[in-house]
Amino acid sequence: MKLDVIKLDGGTAGSVDLGDEIFGLEPRADILHRVVRWQRNKAQQGTHKVKTRSETSYSTKKIYRQKGTGGARHGDRNAPIFRKGGIYKGPTPRSHAHDLPKKFRKLGLRHALSAKVKEGSLVIIESAQSEGKTAALAKQVKDLGWKRTLVIDGAEVNEGFAKAAANIEGLDVLPSMGANVYDILRRDTLVLTKAGVEALEARLK
Repeated sequence: MKLDVIKLDGGTAGSVDLGDEIFGLEPRADILHRVVRWQRNKAQQGTHKVKTRSETSYSTKKIYRQKGTGGARHGDRNAPIFRKGGIYKGPTPRSHAHDLPKKFRKLGLRHALSAKVKEGSLVIIESAQSEGKTAALAKQVKDLGWKRTLVIDGAEVNEGFAKAAANIEGLDVLPSMGANVYDILRRDTLVLTKAGVEALEARLK
């Protein structure tokens, strides 16, 4: 499949061939869902914590004698039945991550790229370079009609471009190794540089 290549100033810069095995698949929601769920679970902190009866600050003394009161038998006030007592089987710090085979993760990335092609939301640019001036880049982005946009470059992002893009709302920049399903799907427009296309094709073959 062929797509036109443009420059940041809106001019044309030829075309590029995209491999159908990466950009021409029929997107499957179940595959994308599994990969996104794996990503979000891995990113979840899991720092939730409650105090058990051994960690609350009451005295451990038995609150009244065992027999003769007419009431229920109790030990100390740290028991879960009492107000401000320890919590029974509450959350403890843990990792929410689960395994997903590397082949399946690659497949998910292929389907995410193919989904953007099918939507008509994939743009190829010659290169992502800037002198580091936010105002100049913001004008170019506005003229191109990009709003919620992810730019994926080659192995390294141009320092000036990254600096200029840092203060533009809705514009994010990643190197090719940082490309992931969640970030691609949550943006309206995906922009790849020619170097980014080459790097992704090499990574996903």
